[in-house]
Amino acid sequence: MMGKRVYILLTNSGSFLTKLIKLYTRKPYNHASIAFDNELSEVYSFGRKTARNPFIGGFVKEEVRAGLFTHADCAIYSFTVTEDQMQKLKHYLQEIEAQKKHYRYNFLGLFGVMFNKPIDRKKAYFCSQFVATLLIECNINHFEKPPSLIAPHDLQKVCKFQFVYEGKLKEYPHVDSAEKILAPFPYSLIN
Repeated sequence: MMGKRVYILLTNSGSFLTKLIKLYTRKPYNHASIAFDNELSEVYSFGRKTARNPFIGGFVKEEVRAGLFTHADCAIYSFTVTEDQMQKLKHYLQEIEAQKKHYRYNFLGLFGVMFNKPIDRKKAYFCSQFVATLLIECNINHFEKPPSLIAPHDLQKVCKFQFVYEGKLKEYPHVDSAEKILAPFPYSLIN
């Protein structure tokens, strides 16, 4: 039985807030998302709800063809899940999406990462905490530290993840279907 592919998208948009985070982390990527197709048309995370205000955040379905992602650098990884794990992932996301107005961004949790002290808040996540929680709750991966201490660069270290692409997000061959027709991507590398 063939498994289904899931994608981890790590990005650096170059916004003022991400530049501040990068000053502290000294890592190339400071935002993590999860995607369910290689075209990145179904991408979820915890982040800003509006492009202009980084302090209003929560659960978001991200549009990687617009806004802050237009000039973003990225790294993309993929992994295979069973049908059962995929159903758990989708169910978990549907529950959050159905109650998304009750979820918020875990800004305090970012300080917990800085001081290596987990700060868990009910119905509040920051981006990599959300992705790590999904992976744990759906029996895909376990981490040596709590999800509230997982930073985007920690996701790059998961050995079952396969490297797919690194560079400008807008140059990723699957982001634009017209571009995909003009310059086909060697599918054998990622599937």
